[in-house]
Amino acid sequence: MKILWVKSDFLHPTTKGGQIRTLEILRRLHRRHEVHYVAFEDPDRPEGPRRSVEYCARAYPLRHVVPGKDSPAFLLQLAAGLFSRVPLAVGRYRSAAMARQIDALLAGRTFDRLVCDFLVPTPNIARLCDWVLFQHNVESAIWERHARHARDPVRRFYMRLQARRMRDYERRACREAARIIAVSRQDAELMRTLYGVSGVSVVPTGVDVDAFSPPPSAPGVADLVFVGSMDWLPNIEGVSSFVRDVLPLIERRRPGCTVAIVGRDPAPSVTALAADRPRVRVTGTVGDVRPYLWGSAVSIVPLRIGGGTRLKIYESMAAGVPVVSTTVGAEGLDVSSPENIRLADDPEGFASACLELLERADVRSRQTRAALALVRSRCSWDAVARTFEAALERQDAPGGAAYPGRIGAMREPGPDDIEAACHP
Repeated sequence: MKILWVKSDFLHPTTKGGQIRTLEILRRLHRRHEVHYVAFEDPDRPEGPRRSVEYCARAYPLRHVVPGKDSPAFLLQLAAGLFSRVPLAVGRYRSAAMARQIDALLAGRTFDRLVCDFLVPTPNIARLCDWVLFQHNVESAIWERHARHARDPVRRFYMRLQARRMRDYERRACREAARIIAVSRQDAELMRTLYGVSGVSVVPTGVDVDAFSPPPSAPGVADLVFVGSMDWLPNIEGVSSFVRDVLPLIERRRPGCTVAIVGRDPAPSVTALAADRPRVRVTGTVGDVRPYLWGSAVSIVPLRIGGGTRLKIYESMAAGVPVVSTTVGAEGLDVSSPENIRLADDPEGFASACLELLERADVRSRQTRAALALVRSRCSWDAVARTFEAALERQDAPGGAAYPGRIGAMREPGPDDIEAACHP
């Protein structure tokens, strides 16, 4: 197959779960198919386009500035988000350059399959009814959880506004797409229920078990470790609530308990967690997360907001580190508590699970063995890529009547427009 793949970013440096999932799938598709990749380049990270030869036949890097969340430009976007029908998280990636590039490629070449990776590139796609929409999350569910957990009325109002707009936008996109690929059965069922769509395939998450296999010995890092992108709101909220509500309960019994928060671009609120807590360490961006897993006793996933599936859980399991997670944190994974993971949703239960694993080597060893058996038997990236490939093969080739306008255009098409364009 000749595949056109559109995403908001390149895949190196690989610091986010969505990047890992896409990279591992594309590396394997690239061996058997001709992949053309369109994405925004980051001038500060030139290795992105340079290393794209690892997963595509040709890359098309584009310039597009997405303001940082601590910049005046972002504040202006927040204000504009009060009035735009397009949710802020999507509108930030609207790009005339990407739209022109996609149109030019489709005019000049014949592609067997078109893949839109995540929801954010959709404003730049003219005929989403020809595309497979690769949904790593149910985005509206994330925003609705943000609204529920917002700590002040102003933030709660804004999050609720964005959640409503995201649900409306995501519904239109899911209904228009030729097929949706979800990363868990739960996400697939939620999209069917919320949006009334039926063409949803499930492609589970994988892990490179051999790459994460621990060495005979590793330098100690911390008692508890959290690994994840620290500029992503669900991770920020999760570690903040853990340090605020759970860690003091653990310290009552283990006053020397140490915590490592490992992940790229920590927000100021995350960095501040370690300011007056000498046993909490915020690493910032690291070249390799594996030594931090290997050198820790327990991996924590205290998320209360999120969607999709948590690569960090399978990676911890493959690294031989037992996991304590909330139910939301492990949502969509084929895990079983307490056999191969500990699940707890209240501070007392989460603290108790951490303490049991820290203090009982036999319990820690038993859970670690069961978790490793799980990922070895079910979670290879080769199997995941074959499932993704099969989902692409089930979709009809692109074609049909012209779509009346991009989904993110100022005049957004209604249901009748989409029905007429995609199902003539």
